[in-house]
Amino acid sequence: MAKIQTVLGLIEPNEAGVTLAHEHLKMEFHTMYTPHPDPKIQEQKNDDITLENLWWIRQHPYSSVKNLYLNDVQDAVAAEMEYYKSNGGGTIVDVTTMGIERDVNYLQKISQDTGVNVVSGSGFYVESSRPETVAMTVEEMAEVMTTDIVSGCDGTSIKCGCIGEIGCSWPLGASEKRAVQASGEVQQSLGCPVIFHPGRDPDAPFELVRIYQEAGGRVDKLIMSHLDRTISDVDRLIDFARLGCYCEYDLFGVENSHYQFCESCDMPNDADRIRRIKSLLYAGFEDRITIAHDIHTKIRLMKYGGHGFSHILLNILPKMQQRGISKKVAYKMVTENPQRWLEFNPPN
Repeated sequence: MAKIQTVLGLIEPNEAGVTLAHEHLKMEFHTMYTPHPDPKIQEQKNDDITLENLWWIRQHPYSSVKNLYLNDVQDAVAAEMEYYKSNGGGTIVDVTTMGIERDVNYLQKISQDTGVNVVSGSGFYVESSRPETVAMTVEEMAEVMTTDIVSGCDGTSIKCGCIGEIGCSWPLGASEKRAVQASGEVQQSLGCPVIFHPGRDPDAPFELVRIYQEAGGRVDKLIMSHLDRTISDVDRLIDFARLGCYCEYDLFGVENSHYQFCESCDMPNDADRIRRIKSLLYAGFEDRITIAHDIHTKIRLMKYGGHGFSHILLNILPKMQQRGISKKVAYKMVTENPQRWLEFNPPN
């Protein structure tokens, strides 16, 4: 009886096909702008993206203002969705939430135009991105999430199919904690899937699971995003996986070790991601892994020289098989696992 709720309505879980559980098709990320350390380059912050400045934007992607907008490249994104579909892609989970400018009308249109299923997320990004909502109570946040899923969001009849990404910082902000608690309460009430964006500290995912479970949320309906940049120690990673949620590696395609949001961290490359996933597989967690790209800047689109939304299908799944992961298990991370996470029984 369980279904997946897309922006075009309900589908059977096996109709979802290949599913990327953490992407953005249209958003604004300007609130995360970070000045470049070189004053001369800082003067170029508003320049268009060109081959001549791509070298520094790739190293400091959040210092280019134009790079932080995915709301003005709709033709490029639509072309990528068609390409994704042609390469075997079936579903995209767009986890754009309040604070980074969700547009459910656009999500519905691109799904209609390209034939790619799109699931939209409900909820709240990090509190620094949404000053107008930081005073909301747990009850008010839960009401927003419930309405988005049951009735429709942003004044439309288009319904969300999951909660999140719920944006969390380190240390966790008071409003962010309330959003996590509201997620747990609504998950308990509706049975819907939930996805978190943890703060940039190895303790953050553990803290979020605790708060979410204390609020009533089922851990087997939760994805913890961005483990790529959050838990690097394998033993700690296995300890976290034992909590029972889905462990997500969703920055595939980011090959640069420099991580602008955490200078003390080294971002893993795709080969490192595959090795860490193999550690989870060896420990018995093949049913609890999801993968994606989390495309949220222009330079990760094919039009701007990036890897695009088909990178996992074209490059990563074959590479996994070259590195000793069976085709069945590799594809489980983009089919059975995200499909199982997304399915629930939405109220009529």
